[in-house]
Amino acid sequence: MLTHASRRYARGAVAVAFAVAAAACTLLAQQTADASAKVDTVFAKWTHDSPGCAVGVATAGKPVLARGYGMADLEHDVAITPDTIFEAGSVSKQFTAAALLVLAREGKLSIDDPVRTYIPELPEYERPVTIRHMLNHTSGLRDWGSVAAIAGWPRTTRVYTHAHVLEIVSRQKALNFPPGTRWSYSNTGFNLSAIIVERVSGTSFQEFTRSRLFQPLGMTHTSWRDDYTHVLRGRAIAYSSREGVFHTDMPFENVYGNGGLLTTVGDLLKWNEHFDAAPEGDPLSTVEQQRPGTFNDGRAHGYGLGLFVGGYKGLREVYHSGSTAGYNAFLTRFPDERVSVAVLCNATTAQATQYAHAVADVYLGGRLKPSDPVATYTITAGDAERLAGLYRNDGTGAAVTIARDGDMLKADRTTLVPQSSSVFLATVGDRWEVDAHGLRRTDQYGTIDGFTRVRSAAPTRDQLDAYVGTYASDEAEVELRAVVENGTLALKRRPDATIPLTSLYADAFSATGLGTVFFRRDESGTVNALSVSQDRVWDLRFTKR
Repeated sequence: MLTHASRRYARGAVAVAFAVAAAACTLLAQQTADASAKVDTVFAKWTHDSPGCAVGVATAGKPVLARGYGMADLEHDVAITPDTIFEAGSVSKQFTAAALLVLAREGKLSIDDPVRTYIPELPEYERPVTIRHMLNHTSGLRDWGSVAAIAGWPRTTRVYTHAHVLEIVSRQKALNFPPGTRWSYSNTGFNLSAIIVERVSGTSFQEFTRSRLFQPLGMTHTSWRDDYTHVLRGRAIAYSSREGVFHTDMPFENVYGNGGLLTTVGDLLKWNEHFDAAPEGDPLSTVEQQRPGTFNDGRAHGYGLGLFVGGYKGLREVYHSGSTAGYNAFLTRFPDERVSVAVLCNATTAQATQYAHAVADVYLGGRLKPSDPVATYTITAGDAERLAGLYRNDGTGAAVTIARDGDMLKADRTTLVPQSSSVFLATVGDRWEVDAHGLRRTDQYGTIDGFTRVRSAAPTRDQLDAYVGTYASDEAEVELRAVVENGTLALKRRPDATIPLTSLYADAFSATGLGTVFFRRDESGTVNALSVSQDRVWDLRFTKR
């Protein structure tokens, strides 16, 4: 039996406990309000007069913030909310990879199977391309959209379907590089992956992912844009800005797997959470998907299966960005800190990656560390004179200019931070070194490129005339006509494009919107072909007629 003193002590203890709990709730509420206010400043430019973004944050597996900024539909004055549906661009790739992993777990395929087992339309190359190669961007497959752009029809300028993808892929006589030897981003592999899912499962990609991925995780607002004419309630319209005026900029194409995911920030947070706390019976191979891939020689690169695996300010980060037409997206997860951020935007000028990291900064706080490289050496005038100049990428032929920039060097617009007289680091994660032939760059994905110093060229009129003629590519199904107009070399392309060429080095030119153009010569020195190279298409050949 409690005494009077005991009862009075118990009442006091309860009162103290309530006071402590109330103080903790007040502190938590204040911290939440402070975090929300900081997030508001990140998106302050997006108002009721503009498109904007939605943002969602989860910590320890629980949503802690969901907000919308700006307008989902400017014509009808519809504001963005956390439940607004956006297109997620290449954030979609991880879902395509996950669908294939479901089939692999069920024994219906192996991700190390040759792609031609399921897609015989793919040409037979010297070395087989596997599903894994496609999922970690080491396939060497040319990006079909880039090939279409070279032909004069970039994505979003006409309606494309997977039939078009297969047709373009089937015409490619070469890969960019032998499979498994380099890393180069290619949408093609993920379109082909979606086709494989349909052929193996016997159902549509839409239905397979709905029943096997989205529904089990409660992602009730997520689907695919497999029919661009389909009316979807709650979707944000995408916009671009021209001379300060917003115009609709929507992806009217029926290709998916590489992109095309329609979703909300809340559904993306649910997806991120399944990597840390997979539901019972979940068939997804979450560990396999997040494991960095390797090249044939065993070296690791920074991409898993549809996911980048890297770091941000000293913390481990698993992430992907995305953009299609006017949509921009970024989904990131800091697995060791259990923090996830999703940002979806409907304007070309929105910087979803930058916004997501700024929001992550708010929630990660003191756990972040400076990560940009710091100079440990001061370059001299002799260093600058020795290294400055024009260089040719030995693999792609693209030109890069090295120049002094104060105490640093620059490779075009990329700052190189000196570690010694022969080693430089870039903020993007690349390492540049001086070697016996010129320069060597190891990029953040482990791909090694050599660069040889070349002399810039200023062709005479007679030399320009040697390039004049019509060049045709069966792979891109297009002709390019080289002409000299007003003393300038240019390429004419259907229906009415004129592409000026700016000389780089001997027989090489830059072409805005097209890439690097190289004129090729036969043994007698006569120009008989040209090649077009871009980031995602290397050495696309055109024969002179």
